[in-house]
Amino acid sequence: MSTRTFRVIVRGVFDGLSDDQRAELLGRAAEHDILRAAFTPEGNLTYDLAARPAFTFRFLDSGEAEEDILEATERAEEAARAWLGERGYGYKNLRSVAEDLSQAPLGKRQRREAARKGV
Repeated sequence: MSTRTFRVIVRGVFDGLSDDQRAELLGRAAEHDILRAAFTPEGNLTYDLAARPAFTFRFLDSGEAEEDILEATERAEEAARAWLGERGYGYKNLRSVAEDLSQAPLGKRQRREAARKGV
């Protein structure tokens, strides 16, 4: 059995931030810019608090079976809650979407390479 790679996105909205918390997030905004977005095992947070209070965590996980994506999603949500909770950041509307990369459609470039190889 091969290992499957999962990408999990956890989205939410900051809620009830104090002035100090908002200032802290704004001060660290460059570290969490969308241009630095990546899927990582520990989770990568992006936000643009100056535009809106929404945030996105991107997680990379793996499993052996298709059903493992559910556990990967739960781990990602728990990790996002823990990160926010450790810092005392309020949040709401937490929701997730996960993708099994082994099931993802091939991009144009990948289709072209597969056709060239006769796959």
